[in-house]
Amino acid sequence: MGMKSGSLQLLFLIFFFYLQTIKLSTCYKSVNGGCIEIEKKALLNFKQGLTDPTGRLSSWVGENCCMWQGVSCNNKTGNVIKLKLRNSFPNSFGINGTGQSIGGEINPSILDLKYLSYLDLSMNNFGGIQIPNFLGSLTNLRYLNLSGAFFGRTIPPNLGNLSSLLYLDLSSYFDDSNVNDLRWISSLSSLKYLNLGGVDLSKAASSWLQIINMLPSLLELHLPQCVLLNLPPSLPSINFTSLSVLDLSNNGFKSTIPQWLFNLSSLTQLDLNSNNLQGEVSDAFTKLTSLQNLDLSQNSFIGGQLSRNLGKFCNLQMLELSFNNITGELTEFISGLSECPSSSLQTLDLGYNQLTGNLPNTLGYVKKLQYLILWNNMFQGPIPNSIGNLSSLEELYLSNNQMMGSIPQNLGQLSSLVVLELSDNSWEGVGTEAHFANLSNLREISIYNRSPNISMIFNISSDWIPPFKLTFIKIRSCQLGPKFPTWLRNQSELNTLVLVNARISDTIPDWLWKLDLQLSELDLSDNNLSGHVPNSLRFNVFSGVDLSTNNFEGPLPLWSSNVSTLYLHNNLFSGPIPLDIGEVMPHLTDIDISSNSLNGSIPMSIGKLNAITTLAISNNQLSGEIPDFWINMPDLYFIDVSNNSLSGIIPISMGSLKFLKFLYLSKNNLSGELQSALQNCTAMETIDIGDNQISGYIPSWIGERMPSLLILRLRNNSFTGNMPSQICSLSTLHILDLSQNNLSGIIPPCLGNLSGMKSVLNMNTEQYEGSLQVVAKGSIMEYKDTILYLVNVLDLSSNDLSGNIPEELTSLFQLVTLNLSMNQLTGRIPENIGNMEQLETLDLSKNKLLGPIPPSMASLTFLNYLNLSYNNLSGKIPTSNQFQTFNDPSIYEGNLALCGLPLLTKCIDNVGPTPTETKEAANDEDKFEMLWLSISIGLGFFTGFWGVCGTLIIKKHWRDAYFHFLGKSKDWIIVFVSRHAYRMTNKLYM
Repeated sequence: MGMKSGSLQLLFLIFFFYLQTIKLSTCYKSVNGGCIEIEKKALLNFKQGLTDPTGRLSSWVGENCCMWQGVSCNNKTGNVIKLKLRNSFPNSFGINGTGQSIGGEINPSILDLKYLSYLDLSMNNFGGIQIPNFLGSLTNLRYLNLSGAFFGRTIPPNLGNLSSLLYLDLSSYFDDSNVNDLRWISSLSSLKYLNLGGVDLSKAASSWLQIINMLPSLLELHLPQCVLLNLPPSLPSINFTSLSVLDLSNNGFKSTIPQWLFNLSSLTQLDLNSNNLQGEVSDAFTKLTSLQNLDLSQNSFIGGQLSRNLGKFCNLQMLELSFNNITGELTEFISGLSECPSSSLQTLDLGYNQLTGNLPNTLGYVKKLQYLILWNNMFQGPIPNSIGNLSSLEELYLSNNQMMGSIPQNLGQLSSLVVLELSDNSWEGVGTEAHFANLSNLREISIYNRSPNISMIFNISSDWIPPFKLTFIKIRSCQLGPKFPTWLRNQSELNTLVLVNARISDTIPDWLWKLDLQLSELDLSDNNLSGHVPNSLRFNVFSGVDLSTNNFEGPLPLWSSNVSTLYLHNNLFSGPIPLDIGEVMPHLTDIDISSNSLNGSIPMSIGKLNAITTLAISNNQLSGEIPDFWINMPDLYFIDVSNNSLSGIIPISMGSLKFLKFLYLSKNNLSGELQSALQNCTAMETIDIGDNQISGYIPSWIGERMPSLLILRLRNNSFTGNMPSQICSLSTLHILDLSQNNLSGIIPPCLGNLSGMKSVLNMNTEQYEGSLQVVAKGSIMEYKDTILYLVNVLDLSSNDLSGNIPEELTSLFQLVTLNLSMNQLTGRIPENIGNMEQLETLDLSKNKLLGPIPPSMASLTFLNYLNLSYNNLSGKIPTSNQFQTFNDPSIYEGNLALCGLPLLTKCIDNVGPTPTETKEAANDEDKFEMLWLSISIGLGFFTGFWGVCGTLIIKKHWRDAYFHFLGKSKDWIIVFVSRHAYRMTNKLYM
């Protein structure tokens, strides 16, 4: 008698009820030829208290109540013993949206059904009324099911009077039922099945296990999502040893697995998922030798590789450990499974962990495996060749790992395979017909290469006819082209068609449109497809279309109202946006038709898209004004109409977009001032209205009302006045571009408080959409949303700012670009500018800065663009670190007192003169020369005069000869003296 498990007993019990139902329902005669009269009246009174919008109880007429729908009687006595009114279609919608649910109130007349043993009112809608206390008086009840019927908050404790009850299901996931005390359950000593799923048991959490332990006959216990929180670590003794099914999922225990659990030797199913359980997955589970299904997913289990002993758990049919923190390799565990004489494992789910290593070749020995789920780990290497031995495999999930290599051809032997998910790895090699030869049951295939670089090529004959009929195909960054794959021409059941970056350079063949597919997703983006797109495509509700980055031309296509996301950007579509787009496709939530050749104005019908969240129509040739229709778009958070020819003012109704985060209006002809209504957009993260004609002051409310602002770009407009100091309170701001305006005044020192430029932003916490142009490294650079969080820019260039460069700016440690050029700034470059260690671009040109280049600038080791030209800087140019790479003299030109390489001006004694020092030195040198010249002339005159005159006075014959000579040569002497005097005079005054 090895098959005496609790689940079989429960199955027998339910089967018994079923046979009795069939047997009794075929008996229409009681001893009186019909049902008991008092019971018929009780049923009619019961019906009178109910609401029955779809007439499910319309058969409750006539004398014989045993023939009424849902009623069963004892074939001997005629007593009603079963009332089965379960709603079999709870998700359908009928009159008043209630489906086939009955509701209303439970009439006490039901107590007249004294032999009632089976009552099922499940999956109906009783609108929150309380479970009647009098149900506890139906003492013959063996089966009571009120699950999912929207009964009210409390469960009456007098249900404990139903001592004969075998089956009790009060699960309620749709209301907020709760139980203050569970002690009444201990009276149900015969109970075999108990389900209180979704009932709030938090007030009874301290005693729930002790009470359940008093039910010795219990076979199945279901307490999921009951807010228990407390999982007692021990029990003095265990009475419910017959338990075969235990479901304690979604309670949040935050503890380790208790040891008493491993003494429940009859368990066949154990579900502990979503509880934040901790510790390792212990080998102790192998004590539960009858266990077939084990679900420990969505917890906090950690540890190394799963052990070989756990793999030898040969009776296990389902093991779910997904969403944990399990590390290590899989080799030992799979080897243990392969050692089982006949492993029963059918489902292995280890997804969303941190498992590493290669998949072992022994995987092929687990031959009963049907579902292998290993996605979102860190597995490496190829798919083992032994995968072809898993002939029962139906679903294979290996996506988002680090696997690589060729996909083995014997994958094509898995004739039972339905789902093949290989996305986000690094596959390579060639895929041929052999990879799919026997996959006759395949319905879903997904192969994405992690990198956009194509390393896997499909080489499939144009006349190959696949053995499968796919409903779902996603292939990305694998070569299918250059021709459109003809093996898709018989795939008439597709609802998802994704062929992205597949190097297809072709027109879409007519046979694809003639397949008359009804699609949920169509994505042919990033190819080189051309031609016109027809309007005849059909789509399911909430479908997505992405034909972006191709060469499609002609007018924008319009499809059915079921399309919700529409991406047609980067194509050659032309003509106007259809005027009725908002009426034909009213359920659009996302539109991106940017970077085409669209013209005309923005249609007013777009204002009817009240479910829209993103609107991108940038980089077209649109003209006219931006319509004032934004008030009916409560969920819109992204607007990009940049780079068109739009004019007029920014609409006031944009201020009603309370969830707006990204506003791109740049490169248009917009004018007027910033509307004050925009201050209501308090969720704003990016404002880009650059390259327009917006005027007026920069409003202070930008800093006061938009605390989450990350990017503020107002460049190339006509703003005037001072920079508002309120901008300094934007703690997350990391791109501030106010260049090319008419701003005046000083640079606010409080800009040094912009903490977004002091720390590294986290891409996971800061989400960006759209792209942005900034001036960096001397040119305009465009940054995509994926790297915008790395860009820290302060650009105040081309204004009329004056005063010093605030020393406080040097605390912006993560700033990458600082541009203060073309202003009226004076004073020195801050000495501590070297603290800005991340600077790559520094432009201070065309100001009135003076003094030397600070030595600390040599610490800017990331600096690769520098411009200090046209200032009044002086001294020697530094030569260490990055300055050795700045060999272009133009970055220093216009600073006459700078010296050293790369300039031609050499420094004297390694010290460069300032302009003042140069002038003073020149004046001192002139004065010194004039002094020595005067002294020389005086000495010369004195020596010459007395040397000649003194001799003449003393010696008479010399005196006579002199006067004789003088008389004959007086003309020549006069000329000589005159010329000498002229030369000396010129030298004195040059």
